[in-house]
Amino acid sequence: MKAFPSLSLICAVGLGMTVVGRLDAETPSADTTRYGPYPTNYKQIIMQWLNKQLIDPASARIEWNGEPKPSDLGKGSEAVSGYLINFTVNARNQFGAYTGKQKHSVLIRNGEVIKSMGFGY
Repeated sequence: MKAFPSLSLICAVGLGMTVVGRLDAETPSADTTRYGPYPTNYKQIIMQWLNKQLIDPASARIEWNGEPKPSDLGKGSEAVSGYLINFTVNARNQFGAYTGKQKHSVLIRNGEVIKSMGFGY
């Protein structure tokens, strides 16, 4: 009688592994030759980049809008590929007042910001 529960458990685990394996197989991975490696430390990369962009980076309040997604931006010879990250920033300006939430996006490739959108300078 003990063999039956063990056999059931083995079948259930085997079925679960098959389903997980199929889910992984169906999830497309990004082409690293096209987009570069996935930026697992994207928040750190963006924060270091923002330190050079903002007047008062210590005041920055950032809201992340999702995970990095493989993207192609531009056309023709100006086309670039990487991982697109969308976020909002509320930081102090040169007068010390908060600017309000402003939408921004950056494209990261090989651990660095290669293009930004939403910055007026």
